[in-house]
Amino acid sequence: MGLRVIEVNHLTKLFGNAVAVNDISFSVEEGEILGFLGPNGAGKTTLIQLLLGLITATAGEIKILGIDLIKDREAILSQVNFSSSYVSMPTSLTLWENLSVFAKLYGIKNHEGKIDSLLTLFEINHLKDSLTRNLSSGQQTRLSLAKALLNSPKILFLDEPTASLDPDIADKTRTLLKSIRNKSRTTILYTSHNMKEMQEISDRIVFLDQGEIIACGTPNEIIQNFEEENLEDVFLKIARRKVENIE
Repeated sequence: MGLRVIEVNHLTKLFGNAVAVNDISFSVEEGEILGFLGPNGAGKTTLIQLLLGLITATAGEIKILGIDLIKDREAILSQVNFSSSYVSMPTSLTLWENLSVFAKLYGIKNHEGKIDSLLTLFEINHLKDSLTRNLSSGQQTRLSLAKALLNSPKILFLDEPTASLDPDIADKTRTLLKSIRNKSRTTILYTSHNMKEMQEISDRIVFLDQGEIIACGTPNEIIQNFEEENLEDVFLKIARRKVENIE
């Protein structure tokens, strides 16, 4: 067993009487790519917000890099980063200005070279002086991914990171993320509705439904446990079973 960099114990989050996350426990090892999978409303985004300390748990414990999230969130956040296709960066700044601001917030020295290399890596260096508001959705996603790698994070939270990307850039992004993991032992937590992508990139998957973990294991283990041929068929079985139960 490798070094555990995330430990979640009996985590619960209530919004009024609604249960978003229901007494879940799991751990993530250093250098692992862990996928969160589940239908809309399963609790994936809430879970990521809890792990980032953006919202407070109703009950339970979160330890990241061996540190209690509640006791020392700032020390943890200096070593992690986040990207989402659904969270935009300040639109009145240029790409270069946006990344410069975040680099200074993270205390990155001599950040100009790092910014330049990341913009080149994501093939948007030619846009560095463009206002962020003028970017396409795919270009904004690439900017967000560049921001997420600024501080060479030990843990990377990615919420639908390829949702707005064309197939070529999406494939390059997955290849890049696996390369970063292999070289730097970066731990990556990943959400996507692209089942093929999840099956390709994830070492393990935590499958959520109605705030509970209903399956956890490698993609092949989950596929075999549900007696299906791929993750998409597993997803459809769970989603349609849920509809049948409601009816």
